[in-house]
Amino acid sequence: MAKRSFFSQLRLVLLLLLLLVVSLNTWLSRVRTTDWQEPLWVAIYPINADQRADTQLYINSLQDDQFDDIEDFFTREASRYGVILDKPMEVFVAPEVEGQPPKPPIEASILESVIWSLKLRYWAWGNDTWNQVTSPDIKIYLRLFSVQNTHILEHSLGLQKGMIGVVNGFASVDYQAQNNFVTVHEILHTLGASDKYNLQNLPVWPEGYADPYQEPLYPQYRAEVMGGRMPQSSSFALIPTSMDQVVVGPKTATEINWPLEVIGAEGE
Repeated sequence: MAKRSFFSQLRLVLLLLLLLVVSLNTWLSRVRTTDWQEPLWVAIYPINADQRADTQLYINSLQDDQFDDIEDFFTREASRYGVILDKPMEVFVAPEVEGQPPKPPIEASILESVIWSLKLRYWAWGNDTWNQVTSPDIKIYLRLFSVQNTHILEHSLGLQKGMIGVVNGFASVDYQAQNNFVTVHEILHTLGASDKYNLQNLPVWPEGYADPYQEPLYPQYRAEVMGGRMPQSSSFALIPTSMDQVVVGPKTATEINWPLEVIGAEGE
């Protein structure tokens, strides 16, 4: 009995030590990636999510420059907030990943969410095809589906703990801009930004609006990146078709540690 109690206590101590190490590593990553002293490396890991031949052809054609819109967006918006970096984000395509990430639980409890988060981080560790000496700061697993897919894509997600994102998109050049927009949204989640839309997928005023004080308020011609859409009325909003229509709002900037002292940043 005493022996069993000893091993139970030892197992608990080891678990607590593991959680401490993971928490410390997460905190250090958070501090380093949001001090904006050097460019962040983002690795895009393509996944053939439906195992179709046309999806595979698109994956085979992917190049780094197809994600230039992401780099350009961060360069433009960071500069607007006074971040002194010529290129705050660099995006690279990693070799294809064969496996599928664990799906998040539906209506999960806090414990179930924590367990799933650990599973995803463990899965990402075991499915890292990155072949460079320096590890990426942020990992985005891009699950691609054929444009012939008739099902609604699952919700994409980004985890600050672990700096991992899972993006669901379509395997077509016609959807590259949309895929890039969703990828940017999830990258910002990994950096600590929060969603700014409601259960109806409508941006929340004012923080979810790109121009919350324009008159008249509608239609909005730009989207706040974490609001996700351009409101055309109080009950209808459009998805942006280009990263040129997307901005980082003041609240999102604060969440990712961009300064607001720059003249004009608050009011743009």
